[in-house]
Amino acid sequence: MKLWLAKQRYLIDFTLASLARRKTRNLGLLAVYTVLVFMLSSVTLYTHALRQEAARVLTASPEVIVQRMVAGRHDLIPPGYIEKVGRIRGVQKIEGRLWGYYYDAVTKANYTFMVPAENAPVAGEIVVGPALERSRGLAKNNGISFRSYSGKLHSFIVADVLPQASELISADLVLMSEASFRAFFDYPVGHYTDIALSVANPQEVRNVALKLAAALPDARPILRDEVLRTYASIYDWREGIVLALLSAAILAFGILAWEKASGLSAEEKREIGILKAIGWETGDVIKMKFWEGLLISLTAFLAGFVAAYVHVFHFAAALFEPVLKGWAVLYPRFQLTPHIDGLQVATLFFFTVVPYAAAVLVPIWKAAITDPDSVMRS
Repeated sequence: MKLWLAKQRYLIDFTLASLARRKTRNLGLLAVYTVLVFMLSSVTLYTHALRQEAARVLTASPEVIVQRMVAGRHDLIPPGYIEKVGRIRGVQKIEGRLWGYYYDAVTKANYTFMVPAENAPVAGEIVVGPALERSRGLAKNNGISFRSYSGKLHSFIVADVLPQASELISADLVLMSEASFRAFFDYPVGHYTDIALSVANPQEVRNVALKLAAALPDARPILRDEVLRTYASIYDWREGIVLALLSAAILAFGILAWEKASGLSAEEKREIGILKAIGWETGDVIKMKFWEGLLISLTAFLAGFVAAYVHVFHFAAALFEPVLKGWAVLYPRFQLTPHIDGLQVATLFFFTVVPYAAAVLVPIWKAAITDPDSVMRS
């Protein structure tokens, strides 16, 4: 075992010296390879972290949300509807929710107005999200006015600003009292936007949803699992868009790997011929060149992946943030929790390192089994 390890060390030392003799070419190859791994790793790390963050946030969301549909559109929950839902067996907790969207012509952004279930502001006061605070230059105890869809101007005092840690879900949020919300949107008394409910047995969530649909044909139950799958699909779609934009770089790398597999340079052929002439075996030559390809690909992968990690988790993936986040106007600022998926890293490793390392074997094997004299003359 010690002899084998010593032999591999000598092969690696010789390989490093061989790479140093062609340092300009190899450094250029390493730079291109590293940039490609960096871009692919940044996209996969960022989208995976966003999926994990969305899943973490949505764990506190209602198990089932019930909307009332009229002519295929979401309509208000009328009085008495909540009592009907509450009579469904398995429903543990039920709550009518008040929320809606408001377009602000000043920032050209949509805000989410909502009445919180607990600790709602008093009438005439609001609590705003961090992104709204920045875009409108607000601070605690400032005044702000919104013109409702009926044309009336409503003035509010900013009672507080939501913490930065919650910005992923509260960037455009405006919390207000029930009285202020109903007055602003002209909501009739006793009507709600939708219903949030929890189920006594988590294993029966889907069965409760089926009972709701059967008992109330105009109800549309939305499960938390369905929302999670929707978010995952959205991030998968955005990741696919970015990877499609990077397809030119991936294609260029494929051409580079193909060029590497198609043949060796005259200098490399002469080097192999000399090694064969002085007594190197075919297996030693193949091992030496395999180490060369493996060292380049491993160095590029490690450098690209580490750079991508720093780019995503310390610089918020500035290169891909506008595409992958998806917010049009109010971009939330938040720090993603570092999370690395082993299967994702293994897949990335397989598709970037293995093809290149394997590509060097075919031309080397052809040159290594050829007569040294003919190799050096070619």
